[in-house]
Amino acid sequence: MGIDDKVNGLKNIFDNFPKEIKEEFFEEILFTKDFTLERIISEGNASPPNFWYDQDKNEFVLLLKGKAILSFEDGSKLELEPGDYLIIPAHQKHRVDWTDPNQKTFWLTIHY
Repeated sequence: MGIDDKVNGLKNIFDNFPKEIKEEFFEEILFTKDFTLERIISEGNASPPNFWYDQDKNEFVLLLKGKAILSFEDGSKLELEPGDYLIIPAHQKHRVDWTDPNQKTFWLTIHY
């Protein structure tokens, strides 16, 4: 940490989270009434059986670290690796089928 880090509020996206993640860890980083920036950390987590996210807002999803598989109601699947991103339109039903159980998977999402 540098001299001015505390003054500027410097944080690291890969720090400060529970060491054991039994359920996905969600953290709102920034939010307004129309916009939410969220950090999600997974480790072998998946959506419950027959569960679908059906969100009122569009979602930008960026996978920063780890691996994951997302499924969509139409039967399509996407395997995500670090650097992959997509925009999920509002009300497009989706779920997390798999995240790597051998490492933490870091996501950054924007709901808008």
